[in-house]
Amino acid sequence: MERYSRQILFSPIGEAGQKKIRNGHVLIIGAGALGTANAEMLVRAGVGTLTIVDRDYVEWSNLQRQQLYTEEDAKQRLPKAVASKQRLGEINHEVKVNAMIEDVTAENICDFSKLADVIVDATDNFETRLVINDAALKQKIPWIYGACVGSYGLTYTVIPGLTPCLNCLLKQIPMEGQTCDTVGIISPAVQMVASYQTGEVLKLLTGAEDQVRKELLSFDIWRNQFSQIKVNALKNTGCPSCGDHPIYPFLSQDNSVKTSVLCGRDTVQIRPAASKEMNFKELAKTLGRAVDEITANPYLISFQTGHHRIVVFRDGRALIHGTKDMAEAKGIYQRYLG
Repeated sequence: MERYSRQILFSPIGEAGQKKIRNGHVLIIGAGALGTANAEMLVRAGVGTLTIVDRDYVEWSNLQRQQLYTEEDAKQRLPKAVASKQRLGEINHEVKVNAMIEDVTAENICDFSKLADVIVDATDNFETRLVINDAALKQKIPWIYGACVGSYGLTYTVIPGLTPCLNCLLKQIPMEGQTCDTVGIISPAVQMVASYQTGEVLKLLTGAEDQVRKELLSFDIWRNQFSQIKVNALKNTGCPSCGDHPIYPFLSQDNSVKTSVLCGRDTVQIRPAASKEMNFKELAKTLGRAVDEITANPYLISFQTGHHRIVVFRDGRALIHGTKDMAEAKGIYQRYLG
């Protein structure tokens, strides 16, 4: 136990807690900035099993903040899950790391999560987070929400049966519409959110549930702002995800983003689960310098990014031109539209 001696000296963990950590299984969904930061801390802490699920590969723009990856990973375009496993194995060979190159959906989430003790959200879109939320509630697994963009971050821990869930809190979370690809991000914001998330994981694994933070925590590390919002009063007994009669709506295909390849065209249509009125003026402002050739009329807004042209309609529906790959198109949509 010499490896973990300094952690064992921390009395709230001790030897008994370290054994619990070693027997723990954590699922991290997403191997980007938050995912890699959480994964490294948990592996160094000696978690027994770590499962990482990610659909993407390493790109040069990832290296600024996604700490497990190297230039060679970007040159080879290694899948993030694979590159993470390789690096984590070099850090601590005692930890079992499962690497899954998959897109997490309502259909497969329960297969990934069924053996986990805790789930860490390291995704970049609310569709997947709501799927995680419902799967965790259905399987009675605590999970830790985390998000960051620019210099801003927030995190919240959901404990089934005790706390409000993400579905209850949606109106309190002001981040939709901004992404790292449109407004950027600095790595200290990532590290702050990941540190809070990993801290919550260690509390849950060691049985210190009474120490789990009950508030929605948010901060802006550049503007020196920090707040904790008490949310217990927001628990909704009629919530379809965590209320008295849950139906877990986001595990249903009816509430998933719809994708389809347009016949005879190198184009994929993306239709969000629920129509939303797009504010083209705000969208153009958010996209800013991140994209090229922004044009708009009263009915749609169009912009270019790389080899793809994206056309967005008032109801949130979009056409992704330049691909027939539905997974790629979905990723582009989430990257620029949240």
